[in-house]
Amino acid sequence: MTALRRGLCIFLPLLFVSVNGQPADKPAGRNRVAAPNVISVDTNYKGKWELFSPDAGVSAMHLILLPTTNEALMFDATVWKISKLKLPGPPCRKVEDTPNEEDCFAHSILIDYETGNIRPLRLIYDTWCSSGALDVNGQLVSTGGYNNGSDTVRLLDICPDCGWKEYPGALANGRWYATQVTLADGRFMVFGGRAAPTYEFVPAEGQKNAKNQAVDFKFLVETHDPVENNLYPFIYLSTDGNLFVFANNRSILLDPNTNRIVHEFPVLPGGSRNYPASGCSCMLPITLQPDDKRFFIPAEIMVCGGAPHDAFTMSDLTRPKVFLPASKDCARIDISKRGKANWKIQTMPTARILGDALVLPTGDVLLINGAMSGSAGWDDARDPNLAPVLYRVVAGANHATKFVELAPTNIPRVYHSTSAVLPDGKILVAGSNTNPGYLDVALYPTETRVEKFSPHYLDPALDPFRTDILLDKSANKLIYGQRFEVQVRGGDPNIDMQKLQLNIYYPPFTTHGISMNQRMIRMGIYEVRKDAAAPDASVIAYQAPPNGNIAPPGYYMMFVVYNGVPCRRAMWVQLKN
Repeated sequence: MTALRRGLCIFLPLLFVSVNGQPADKPAGRNRVAAPNVISVDTNYKGKWELFSPDAGVSAMHLILLPTTNEALMFDATVWKISKLKLPGPPCRKVEDTPNEEDCFAHSILIDYETGNIRPLRLIYDTWCSSGALDVNGQLVSTGGYNNGSDTVRLLDICPDCGWKEYPGALANGRWYATQVTLADGRFMVFGGRAAPTYEFVPAEGQKNAKNQAVDFKFLVETHDPVENNLYPFIYLSTDGNLFVFANNRSILLDPNTNRIVHEFPVLPGGSRNYPASGCSCMLPITLQPDDKRFFIPAEIMVCGGAPHDAFTMSDLTRPKVFLPASKDCARIDISKRGKANWKIQTMPTARILGDALVLPTGDVLLINGAMSGSAGWDDARDPNLAPVLYRVVAGANHATKFVELAPTNIPRVYHSTSAVLPDGKILVAGSNTNPGYLDVALYPTETRVEKFSPHYLDPALDPFRTDILLDKSANKLIYGQRFEVQVRGGDPNIDMQKLQLNIYYPPFTTHGISMNQRMIRMGIYEVRKDAAAPDASVIAYQAPPNGNIAPPGYYMMFVVYNGVPCRRAMWVQLKN
């Protein structure tokens, strides 16, 4: 292990990673000469699955990590009036439109992702197919849902005994299958939803939007086809402050201040990508430099999978059901180039719908969960895609990448499945319910088991590269554009800056194959030096992101990544003015 600590590559069969945009064709026995922020250690480790909770009680249709508490929030919907977990006591929920009926089941839980302890939470207004994001203080702001929950705004703060606060009638329009996005100043907008081709700002707690505060959005009318295929649009804040909006197979840049479409990108061929065709997407990591003076900071979007435009018609409305093959396309586009931007399409190892695209601590992408045929909807998908796929991203003009299939699970995670990146680099995987209720006897039973997946970088042979962040000597309150330091111990005692990344990650709100507001920023690093008071520790000096267009205010997980291996546990940091 001494050689490993000195930074030599591991002599194993490799997944050959590109360096400076050029594919490596053989293993290297020594450190490679790499451009800054390019990884240099590979492994043939395919990952490992573990059953974390045999029964969480609630099927995780929606999932998000809450900062600083070691808890993940999971919830489904109240419409079925049942789950596998009873509330600890009164009061029960009065069932809508049935005055004498009560629902005493939990539909929302907080699960400690270290211990597995579960705390049920009460919900009144239906959260089925809702949206959400964390605010600057780490509080969850959730919008929309079904029936009595469609115009509701909900809040869940981070404290040991906090519960849901619900404000029905707060939205101008009902929002079912809508997308919530965080702006540079920390405000939220919510877009679309069934029969709601509009958008609006999310009001402050306790306030209500008037009906005229919903803005008509012609783009959602134009992208609506006979089976919709434009619900849960993919929306990302671009580095110039505009919003990238993708619906069905089209995408635009919208100025949220003027309500003007400032650019339309080329159509992405090959079918539909949004609900119920339900592909997945992510924004690739934004890479900064110290004292960055670039006028345009590159921002790339990736859209993977999806289904033919008529997939829902064939699987849901046709008898007998016909399950069309899903798409194997994985496309990316640099939205900062505008008029010069074009989709670059690659082919995944397997087709995928209903999956998630998670940005890993390394900046690579994990495609996980889902199916290989059919569409979203009750019993409308077949051929579960059990094997996650790693998408290795390498900077450079050629966009050199590699898809690698990882170890499969034995639990199908299809419609209504979710996942999340944890601070230790593992992936929390939950949910899956293709049934209108909680069914144990079905082709795909309602799934309340929770798993963890250890990706490639958790290969035990890579353990010597893992560092520990020294929390008491590292800044966790960041201010835009200012210089800060994080201190680490372990790994290589002589850190090579060319093999170092300092990445902050905004945890997404994940549901229905969409990971709202997922975002990673690679910090500009000034220097790495030894701590005179602790010679076995290294001090990394870096610059916080320059503004909210690059990184909206809020809580992020900070990962120190060395030789492509993340630290043992991320540190939560809060970024704001």
